[in-house]
Amino acid sequence: MSKTRQNRFEGKVVFVTGGASGLGEAAARRFDAEGAKVVIADIDAEGAEEVATSLSEAMAVKVDTSKATEVEKAVEAAVARFGRIDVIFNNAGISGDQKPVHEMGLENWKRVTSINGDGVFYVLKYGIAAMLKTGGGAIVNTSSTNGLVGLKNIAPYTFTKWGLIGLTKSVAMEYADQGIRVNAVAPTVVKTPLVEQFIKDADDPEAMAEDMENFNPMPGMPVPEDVADAVAFLASDEARFITGHVIPIDGGYTAE
Repeated sequence: MSKTRQNRFEGKVVFVTGGASGLGEAAARRFDAEGAKVVIADIDAEGAEEVATSLSEAMAVKVDTSKATEVEKAVEAAVARFGRIDVIFNNAGISGDQKPVHEMGLENWKRVTSINGDGVFYVLKYGIAAMLKTGGGAIVNTSSTNGLVGLKNIAPYTFTKWGLIGLTKSVAMEYADQGIRVNAVAPTVVKTPLVEQFIKDADDPEAMAEDMENFNPMPGMPVPEDVADAVAFLASDEARFITGHVIPIDGGYTAE
């Protein structure tokens, strides 16, 4: 008998990067509500610990995903604590500076690509190695609508999010016959605390809020829980025959 929606992840271990806030935190709480043991991996050690202590059975681990050795140790710590990793939400990322390419600082380019690009690869590399030892699992990567369409002044971010989709498809093909599914979500601008603060800090907060509320064909903005819903579906057995795909969470923005 298949598990009900309320306990789809009972007995499973979920590894979430960027889990201290935003989309990662929302997904971690969703997995916890459905019975999972959750590993909150984040560079923000204090925030990760706060989230972990609020969940039923979880651990926090500090990790800078741009550093391979730290990712490897974080995965090892998760396995040492819970014995396995069944699901990975490969979510850690940054947006970086918003400037045209000729004004873009080299350090900004390196910082964004090291986290959004190299970091995603490191989590896949060490996470998949752990999954192969216990029979497979499911991975969900966080891309963006900017991984599906271009947008000016965020070249490093767009570069990494397009590349992440290609990586998702490639890795899905590599492990399709070994019990590991790999998919991605591509959210539009989500109403996270960071975005809300961005609106407040704008020269005209009211106009900025209106622009964001009308950015997509569907009015309003998605909230982190909307993304968590899609992530949980892709990670669950309900999506057992889905791999190598990207789900836009964008109110129709990329439908044209």
